Amino acid sequence: MMKKFMMLFVGTEYTDLGLSPEEIQNRMEKWFAWSEKMEKAGILRGGEALTSQIRRIVGQNRTVTDLTSAEVKEIVGGYYLVEASDFDSVQEIAQDFPDYDLGNTVEIREIMVFDS
Repeated sequence: MMKKFMMLFVGTEYTDLGLSPEEIQNRMEKWFAWSEKMEKAGILRGGEALTSQIRRIVGQNRTVTDLTSAEVKEIVGGYYLVEASDFDSVQEIAQDFPDYDLGNTVEIREIMVFDS
């Protein structure tokens, strides 16, 4: 039975790493190739890139803090939703993540299914 997983991409923003526009473009091409590979395999169910602006609302007092990626050591920069049989299958898919060389991370989480 197939399960749904979220791959969260955690790390430092390209602009905070000082990458040039050309370097960013090269990375984006690797991202497009990776997502196209997953689409062709029929496992990609969605995904988005996230902006570097963060608003946190914390605690009973609902304290609001606006942050940027520069103020946070690591941020979630985006995610893919994929369908696979198990964690190992998703880990295999994650081997093509373009940003390991920048020290960035893929976090794999299974999506809970609640019986209604």
